[in-house]
Amino acid sequence: MIKVGIFFGGPSREREISFAGGRTVYDNLDKSLFQPVPIFVDSYGCLIELDWSYIYKGTIRDFFPPVEYLPETEHQFQVYLESLNHLSDAELKALRASVGKELSWEQLSDRIDFAFLALHGEFGEDGQIQGMLESFDIPYSGSGIRACSIGIDKAFQKKMMEVADFNCPNIIELKRADWLEGNQDSIYEQAKSDIKYPIVIRPAKQGSSIGVSILNNDTDFQDFVDAVDLAFFRQWVHKDQWESMDQQKQIEYLRNMADIRDGLGFPMDVLDETVYHPEELLNTLNKAFKSGKDKVLLEAWSNEQLVILESFIEGKEFSCIVVRKEDGTAAALPPTEIVKGGELFDYRSKYMPGLSRKLTPINLDDHGDIRRIMAECVRLFEYLQFHTYARIDGFINPEGKIFLNDPNTTSGMLPSSFFFHQAAEIGLNPSQFLTFIIRVSLQERIKDSVRKTRAEGLYESLKKQMQNQKNQEASKSKVAVFLGGYSFERHISVESGRNIYEKLASSEKYAPMPVFLMKDGDSHRLFQIPINLLLKDNADDIRDKILKNEHHPVIDEIKASLTQMTETYSGSDTIFNAVEISYEELREKANAVFIALHGRPGEDGEVQARLDEMGLPYNGCSAEASSVTINKYNTLQTLKQHGFSVTDQLLLSKATFNENPTAFIEQVEQNMGYPLIAKPVDDGCSSAVKVSKDQMQRIAVS
Repeated sequence: MIKVGIFFGGPSREREISFAGGRTVYDNLDKSLFQPVPIFVDSYGCLIELDWSYIYKGTIRDFFPPVEYLPETEHQFQVYLESLNHLSDAELKALRASVGKELSWEQLSDRIDFAFLALHGEFGEDGQIQGMLESFDIPYSGSGIRACSIGIDKAFQKKMMEVADFNCPNIIELKRADWLEGNQDSIYEQAKSDIKYPIVIRPAKQGSSIGVSILNNDTDFQDFVDAVDLAFFRQWVHKDQWESMDQQKQIEYLRNMADIRDGLGFPMDVLDETVYHPEELLNTLNKAFKSGKDKVLLEAWSNEQLVILESFIEGKEFSCIVVRKEDGTAAALPPTEIVKGGELFDYRSKYMPGLSRKLTPINLDDHGDIRRIMAECVRLFEYLQFHTYARIDGFINPEGKIFLNDPNTTSGMLPSSFFFHQAAEIGLNPSQFLTFIIRVSLQERIKDSVRKTRAEGLYESLKKQMQNQKNQEASKSKVAVFLGGYSFERHISVESGRNIYEKLASSEKYAPMPVFLMKDGDSHRLFQIPINLLLKDNADDIRDKILKNEHHPVIDEIKASLTQMTETYSGSDTIFNAVEISYEELREKANAVFIALHGRPGEDGEVQARLDEMGLPYNGCSAEASSVTINKYNTLQTLKQHGFSVTDQLLLSKATFNENPTAFIEQVEQNMGYPLIAKPVDDGCSSAVKVSKDQMQRIAVS
């Protein structure tokens, strides 16, 4: 079995998205082919084989540095390792050992066979780690050294793209020294003259839209200065601004400052000193303003030397994954349109659920425009000599002009990322797509090497293992994963079901089948759904796609052109359309059911009763127990009858409220008093839960 080191974390500002992406790769790596080895890269570039339990922490700062190594401070700030400047080398080694096993580069080649790089930015996408891995003959995923060094540098990309006649916006390159030492007024006037509003200001070597601002027509000189400073990761704090905040708001301001996704991060230079910790900054600012200073400059150590000023492109924004096929040619997956809540597709819009939507393929009346986008993305992929895969972002304006503004040698790897989302359109689930990436990466390393490397043996070994896997496919236990439904919790159910599906799909023993449940009058219907529907944004998107059952000709063309890829990496039971099935048919297709439904049906015993009739085993409680626990009132009353201490309850109906709202509220106040909590009797996940602390906050219960 091939030992795959999954590299995540790192020193860059994008380390949190790298951490989350590494967890996704760890979960989805096919365990019948690969042994995952989680390699956490810390802020200083040291390698730690992470204990598996830490992989499931929410953020890096939730476990690293460990609590026992944090200095005692008044306000309990969360910080990254670089804030602990007081630790000795011995203490740092002990700190790393508390979360896993520190590895040297010399030890690495004995511990892993292949490196899957889920790193972003510095030491991940810039060629540094690629060079280190090559020096130790460890094959890795994605592009090589040269392509990565180009892919990280947006300013150099633009120069190369202009030479090859790619459409580019108007650009001004601004060096840090020129900004700090030059005439900022003249730079402002040049930007208004040469770029014109709206103006996009962005760091040259950051990803995930970190440090990016968009300035509109009403922007004045100071707004311009602040935006450029932000892109250089420097910021002024003014005395009147600071003193207008109470202490709680000052602490929150410093918490945001410590978050490298939105703030400057630590350490930073302040008043000719280095400040490592938010508590130090709090004291420094208070002291400075009391001494009479009007403003204080903060300059992050993690900064930029070059900022780009460019014209804003009006039009539809898209992202397109391009892959290298095994025959050596490149192919574009269907480009996804990004439907944003605001102008900027920023860090949170990219990675926080519900802040943006994905439409695949991009919604264009002329399907020829979609084909042109794909062709242009492939042309750029080949021109920059990328390997294995790339994510290429861009815009198409109302006149049909295509601008490719951000070619990336890697992609975010969260479950709903473009990376997996677009692969699903051709029938590959995340586990299968990761296998494709590893196999083609081995090919790319072999092709680019000037000597014989270990990649050759690994490639042949993987081919044999994949063939054996195909032969053993029928022996896996078939598990139907129920998700969706029609309660307020249906979107959470989709997240749960997707998570379960991906865990099972990467296992040695199970073959999962996603089954979406939707309402049909007083009953429900079951649909076996393809992987592309499973990865849609939410339950309502999935339901709409099932009911419309539309085929997009461009996606059909892509699937046809990539048939060999799909047949090699997907299972024999891959489907591309939702298929309605009965419980009787389900019994023939599945050996068991995993219920990932929330609320009704799923937690009320209805589904369980039907599965009992079919003799299909399932997770969780029996139909009888579920029919009781779905009702919060009945559950607590049952517990009360059996001697458990429970809170006081009052059960009231919507009809009673509609009949006389005033009498309804008076009855609540007479029986319960304040404070009180009102909640639906059978919805969970805090749906429609309200807290009322006094009569001024009266609430209606429905």
